[in-house]
Amino acid sequence: QVQLVESGGGLVQAGGSLTLSCTASRSFFSFNSMRWYRQAPGQQRELVAIISSKGDLTYSDSVKGRFTVSRDSAKNAVYLQMNTLKPEDTAVYYCYAYGKFSNLERFSEYWGQGTQVTVSS
Repeated sequence: QVQLVESGGGLVQAGGSLTLSCTASRSFFSFNSMRWYRQAPGQQRELVAIISSKGDLTYSDSVKGRFTVSRDSAKNAVYLQMNTLKPEDTAVYYCYAYGKFSNLERFSEYWGQGTQVTVSS
């Protein structure tokens, strides 16, 4: 069973920075995109950032200019660098991948377990 494991969450003051990491337990044979989502209490899960297999980057308006998504294929990892954090960034952040791990598989969705980010004012 392939796993996506996130790390790097924590408590930070407003204006501070955190970097989230997401590592896959196996190397992707092929992937369409890797994404970061977040979900605040009582709210729907929100798409934060996307990195495509071609390296195209997409951000939600709420984080554009403050967050940067990147990928290290050698480490099977995707990162989310978060700068100038605001209290409204407080949420559980989830890593997502749409890909496959061998040529015998279909493309499938994979989710990490989530990591808590709390920004104090």
